[in-house]
Amino acid sequence: QVQLVESGGGLVQAGGSLRLSCAMSGCTFSWYITGWFRQAPGKEREFVAAISRSGDFTHYQDSEKGRFTISRDNAKNTVHWEMSSLKPEDTAVYYCAADHTVAIETTAQGYDYWGQGTRVTVAS
Repeated sequence: QVQLVESGGGLVQAGGSLRLSCAMSGCTFSWYITGWFRQAPGKEREFVAAISRSGDFTHYQDSEKGRFTISRDNAKNTVHWEMSSLKPEDTAVYYCAADHTVAIETTAQGYDYWGQGTRVTVAS
């Protein structure tokens, strides 16, 4: 059974940094693209970034380029999400997702497996 478990969320001051991790089990991790999504209060879930199976290719939502970095460690079955210069509007539940495919997906419908989410709150 494929499982994804996020960790690393919490409360951070505006301007601060945070690193989220997502551990995947029950599958061959390197066969799956992975992505991060977020859902702010009262808003729909939105794509923020994705990474290819090898980690060689990444895709970010345009507005997030420069502040956020997605990476993965296939030896540890883990994908990371590093956020810096955080703003109150980054407050959301962050979800990692995975799909057994080759091409990077940027929509929620493109992912079959999801974590339970980890909450990030950025205080002003």
